[in-house]
Amino acid sequence: MHVQSRRTGRVAALVAALLLAVGAVAGCGTGDDAVAQGNTFQFVSPGGKTVITYPAADRRPVSGMSGSDVMTDATLSLSDARFAGKVVVVNVWGQWCGPCRGEADALEKSYAATKDKGVAFLGINLRDDRQSARDFIADREVAYPSIYDFAGATLAAWKVPTAVLPTTIILDRKHRPAVVFLKALTTDELIPAIERVAAEEPAGTP
Repeated sequence: MHVQSRRTGRVAALVAALLLAVGAVAGCGTGDDAVAQGNTFQFVSPGGKTVITYPAADRRPVSGMSGSDVMTDATLSLSDARFAGKVVVVNVWGQWCGPCRGEADALEKSYAATKDKGVAFLGINLRDDRQSARDFIADREVAYPSIYDFAGATLAAWKVPTAVLPTTIILDRKHRPAVVFLKALTTDELIPAIERVAAEEPAGTP
């Protein structure tokens, strides 16, 4: 009886892990929640939430995030000087994803409204061929950079098994996730959330 129970538990855990791994590249689906564990931030099972907010005391830093810029092929990293001391809004997107296309204008308007408050935006493009991603950025006149991450390697290195696209993560000035959105956003929801995180510490705080 106990052996069967343990086996059932191991199988359930394995299935959950596989679902998260598949979700990392599935996109435009229903997803899992996120929590901070140990010394670094990791996503785990969410329980159906689409907005998760972390008090400052519970936040954990993300691991390194870098890849090639969609437009220029140059290396683009969260550790670049352009992001130092800034609130960073990370948006995971694909031009093949309808909700991602639908929120693109809201993201651009939110960027324009907050960039002078010590806020930067960083996209992560998932599962697009590069030219399609470039065409989308040009057509929508997206002003902030995106990492090209066709296979999800950047997300995997960041320990972010994203089970839903679009996903938007607001990092505080220490680059710790403060708010996670597992859904498409409007300016009415995104801008106030960014401003709340930006107001926690003055712009330029290292």
